[in-house]
Amino acid sequence: MKTLQKGFTLIELLVVIAIIGILSSIVLASLSSARTKGEDAAIQSTLSNMRAQAELYYSSSNDYGGPATTCTTGIFNNTETGGLRTLVASAQGRTTVSCQAASSTWAVSALLKAPVGSLLTYCVDSTGGSKATTSQLASGITSCGF
Repeated sequence: MKTLQKGFTLIELLVVIAIIGILSSIVLASLSSARTKGEDAAIQSTLSNMRAQAELYYSSSNDYGGPATTCTTGIFNNTETGGLRTLVASAQGRTTVSCQAASSTWAVSALLKAPVGSLLTYCVDSTGGSKATTSQLASGITSCGF
């Protein structure tokens, strides 16, 4: 009489564990990429919100409170633009931010996290435009250069 043994062999178990390991590494790599893209979207959204806050300030005072060469001076730290100060602090918590303002113009740029290894920044200015560029704002430059 033959006796049948039920169960899996050691080889079969090792193959299943290896397949699960490969699939989980693919999923983790995809999640890392999605997380980086999400952080970049949050940075871009924050900078776009700065445009609206700055225009609200401009409509009440007829200037942007310049000159400002850092994110802690001028319109970027004015108590009347509490929303702008909060947005700058929020962006600075996630990335490197450069701020420039004159009485009639302003610009903010922030370093994006993706693609890894490149120095891609997102720039927003008082002209209403925004774009990704390869350099941070230089001192005294209050435009993204559209």
